[in-house]
Amino acid sequence: MAAFARRKAQRLARADGSRKGRLDERAAPVLRLLNARDPFCTASSCSGRLVLLQGGAANINSSEIQKKNCTWLMVTHEMCNKDDVMAALEKATGDVVLKFEPFVLHVQCQEMQDAQLLHSVAVDSGFRNSGITVGRGGKIMMAVRSTHCLEVPLSHKGKLMVSEEYIEFLIHVANQKMEENIGRIDRFYRSLESALQTAAGANDLHSEGMERSRSVYVRRRKRKTVHRQSVCPSPKDQHEELEPEDDIENSLDIFADIMI
Repeated sequence: MAAFARRKAQRLARADGSRKGRLDERAAPVLRLLNARDPFCTASSCSGRLVLLQGGAANINSSEIQKKNCTWLMVTHEMCNKDDVMAALEKATGDVVLKFEPFVLHVQCQEMQDAQLLHSVAVDSGFRNSGITVGRGGKIMMAVRSTHCLEVPLSHKGKLMVSEEYIEFLIHVANQKMEENIGRIDRFYRSLESALQTAAGANDLHSEGMERSRSVYVRRRKRKTVHRQSVCPSPKDQHEELEPEDDIENSLDIFADIMI
């Protein structure tokens, strides 16, 4: 537990390595909720986005965002309109695809039961492609994912291959997916908050029960000690050999102490 807490502190102290340099506003409440709990440490996330991605003959001197030999002609975490897409397509010199990528979150968990709780909440909230992986070193990672993606090619070598009417239709579909994505994030946050509160309450009851059992154990031990002192044999009796009945009773008394 101490090792996990140390790794969590180190990870959360790092600077944000994303190009944006900060959390997506829509995903931030979920991340803060998880990181405020000891068993969880968020690793990476995206609230969902619409992207025009160009590969192939991209201009390496362009000021546009570069990623793995590709150019992001447009990226937004909100709904978009036809004019924005058409303006971005005018910059195309290679093959361009329109992509919708839904919310994704990776969380390192302290114990398997923590990952299972998170997985159950994610699936119930609509993120049915979620899963748990365990690394060789025992690191438990929970990924929150869904399958309502979209990826459609629009141009080839800078030439638009579809009509503007079709692009307008695709934007409508993509915006519907973004709207559904936002709803799933909201459901996930509410369900996660409730599940974490329930789990915390169960842990409190377990701790209270353990403390109550310990108190009962201590009281019983004290009563046994007082009883033994009150029936302590005389010096003469101490030198006498135990009768068989006394030996059995004493052995059972010791066994009872162990089982309590």
